[in-house]
Amino acid sequence: MKREAGNFIHPLALVESLSVGSKTRVWAFAHIMPKARLGRECNVGEHVFIEDGAIVGNRVTLKNGVMVWRGVRLEDDVFVGPGVLFTNDLLPRSPRSPWAKKRYSATSWCLRTQVKKGASLGAGAIIMPGVCIGRFAMVGAGAVVTRNVPDHAQVLGCPAERTGWVSPAGAKLLFDDYGFAVCPITNTHWRVQDNGIRPVASKKKRHC
Repeated sequence: MKREAGNFIHPLALVESLSVGSKTRVWAFAHIMPKARLGRECNVGEHVFIEDGAIVGNRVTLKNGVMVWRGVRLEDDVFVGPGVLFTNDLLPRSPRSPWAKKRYSATSWCLRTQVKKGASLGAGAIIMPGVCIGRFAMVGAGAVVTRNVPDHAQVLGCPAERTGWVSPAGAKLLFDDYGFAVCPITNTHWRVQDNGIRPVASKKKRHC
């Protein structure tokens, strides 16, 4: 089976896809189906399953026990913690049942789920079908995500609710009375604006 140079595929992994980028590592007991696509420099942990039609970007980390189903797209630099489960059908039935065969003869049942660049999903999170998780968002462990998550939002609970904002470095941002915050890791400056946050040049401009 031909794949790009520099990959590591454990002998106990089942990698049927030819669309696996360079320097991607796939560990024991992972299963990647033929029509799944993986980018460069990914790390796929043990017992990960990636179904036909799933798309995984570059430098994505999938920890042990993650299930990525058809219709899920993970953009570059996404982190998916152990045991995270994606879903793709709001009205699931067995496709082999006589009353469900017609519905599953097409693909309209499969809702599209997107996790944008740099987002992180904590251990055991469940992602309901059809949602979009924004850039650099942080989904807490065990959260059940039932609706879209804004860029940089931190969400926790069941159903998941926003509890704050985080920087690209992952630090929770503490905003002052003027709506400004400084990332303690990178010293970058942020401002609340239009139901989200955006970077600003310097906190010296906070009174402008």
